[in-house]
Amino acid sequence: MFDQNTDPSLRNQILKYHVSQVMTDRERAELLGLPEGCRIRENAKIISPENLKCGKNVWIGEGAVLDASGGLEIGDNTQIGLYTLIWSHSSIKQALSGQTGTTNKGIVRKPTKIGRNCFIGGQSTVYPGVVIGDSSVVLPMSLVSKDIPERSISSGEMGDRLKDLENKVKSLEGRLELLERRD
Repeated sequence: MFDQNTDPSLRNQILKYHVSQVMTDRERAELLGLPEGCRIRENAKIISPENLKCGKNVWIGEGAVLDASGGLEIGDNTQIGLYTLIWSHSSIKQALSGQTGTTNKGIVRKPTKIGRNCFIGGQSTVYPGVVIGDSSVVLPMSLVSKDIPERSISSGEMGDRLKDLENKVKSLEGRLELLERRD
């Protein structure tokens, strides 16, 4: 029934997550080796936990996926919302070259870093290699594909595009108003 070639450490990780479903958030965090004061909700997953550098008092929401395969650092007192995806690898090249399931070639790994005292709103996605500065806020349902400076509020890529469009509309309205005054 079980594949005898499965790496025992993978089987151990699967069992650990299964057992963790009946624990409190703090018990689950301790079982998964997270530092003092951390809490992790049900169904959250850490990929390659050996590559995760996690600060104290971090809260990880239900269903979040933290991919540390390329290196992931999370600073003290940071909150990661429900069903948030934080990536440190991409397998796009592997898929496009037809190598899915046959080799690890084509998988690109980049360290991802989230600073201290950050809030990452639920159902957001953070791309590999992104750095989010200390005391920054990522609004819910954001797609973060580029670095965010410290003490910033970001709505991700789509929010940036909307801001650009709003600025263009305001500029065009200003020009139109000047033209109307001339008439």
